[in-house]
Amino acid sequence: MPVTTSQQITRYFQQFSQAEITFTKEVVQTINLNGKQVYVKCLGSQWPCIVYAASMTTARIIANMRSGLNECIKKANNVVQLRFSFVEPDKPDPITFFVPARVAGVTPYGEQNKDLFFANLEFSQRPPDDLIQILGQLLEANVNAKRRTEERIPLSAHSIKQLGLMVGQCSLTVDAVPRRSIFRDLSFSGCKAVLMGVPKLLVNKPTIVRLVFDDPEQIFEIPGEICRSDPVEGRDDIAAFGIKFDEEKVPMGYKMRINAALKQFRSKAAAKES
Repeated sequence: MPVTTSQQITRYFQQFSQAEITFTKEVVQTINLNGKQVYVKCLGSQWPCIVYAASMTTARIIANMRSGLNECIKKANNVVQLRFSFVEPDKPDPITFFVPARVAGVTPYGEQNKDLFFANLEFSQRPPDDLIQILGQLLEANVNAKRRTEERIPLSAHSIKQLGLMVGQCSLTVDAVPRRSIFRDLSFSGCKAVLMGVPKLLVNKPTIVRLVFDDPEQIFEIPGEICRSDPVEGRDDIAAFGIKFDEEKVPMGYKMRINAALKQFRSKAAAKES
């Protein structure tokens, strides 16, 4: 997990404490939630549960309330603990912690399985910094993906290293045809690539940009289309093409990569100015 200062943790909590994240499959994969090790604990006993959504102050879980959990919650005056577990890539031990909470309400999950219920939990204290960091980084990346959508990262030797981009393994497909290309920059919303071709024949064509990163290893295939072309001086057989990603299909993991890199670059620039 990237190093985050106590000031950043405090800023995340102040800015995003009420923002709820639905734990879709993509979210679970992005934050490396170890779902098999998530439990709700009550009076010393633990029951497996599914985190449906969470913020830094609340959570909604799905659990089997007819397995003795409901009776236990009543005996405990609605006091429980929610156990989170996150896998850290390249580390043998997960990040695991309990968040004290109270059950604010229980509703049926659905007609298909009458044993399952939604339980609304309200955290009784500020959660551990690990949870604030994990949720905060995700929320910040989503906000900045809209706020800084056109802010570009020129791909130099330095920025490629900072991003962890495996340039030799990246590729571009245009209208279902693989194309040899050189990527020039990346942003939340798209990228620029130099490739051979007649601009008027390639603009508005659908694309798939395949980006490979390491530390940790991640592969993203992002659909989009070529939206413009710029000439390359002294060459009429190649051009620089601007590619706009399909906004709804940009992976969260990619947004977090770009956000982290932009923060690093801005921080270093500010340090030089001071």
